Amino acid sequence: MFDIAPDTDLPKPLAYAALARSAAALVEGERDPVANMANLAALIWMSVPRLNWAGFYRAVDGELVLGPFIGKPACIRIPIGQGVCGTAAAGGATQLVQDVHAFPGHIACDAESRSELVVPVMVHGQVRAVIDLDSPELARFDEEDAAGIELVARVAATFL
Repeated sequence: MFDIAPDTDLPKPLAYAALARSAAALVEGERDPVANMANLAALIWMSVPRLNWAGFYRAVDGELVLGPFIGKPACIRIPIGQGVCGTAAAGGATQLVQDVHAFPGHIACDAESRSELVVPVMVHGQVRAVIDLDSPELARFDEEDAAGIELVARVAATFL
């Protein structure tokens, strides 16, 4: 059993460093990617405030396929290059979107989502998954959030 209690009073960089340490401890010794993605989605949900969706899409045969997540039911398959997640996967680069309705080709899985942060999980230069965070607030995410979730993506890369 893991008893993880995020400190919501920490500055973001310290909070995300603690999140990454908790993520590494949570997956240590477990090689099953589905179990690890499920636990990391739950950990992110507990640790990052003001989300309405947190989870993974896995790169499978040239598209993104829904992985473990917390939130409303979501799109199951996303073509690489489409939407925020597909754009992150196509370019292997973090996507920080302040207003999803202004993003060309945004794929609305949850109509309440207003901003989105998508971070690719890279293994040997290849995108193996993306971590997708949605918020019902405009401009919810900033560069500190992106850098913090990139730390978690590096943890995820250890088991994918």
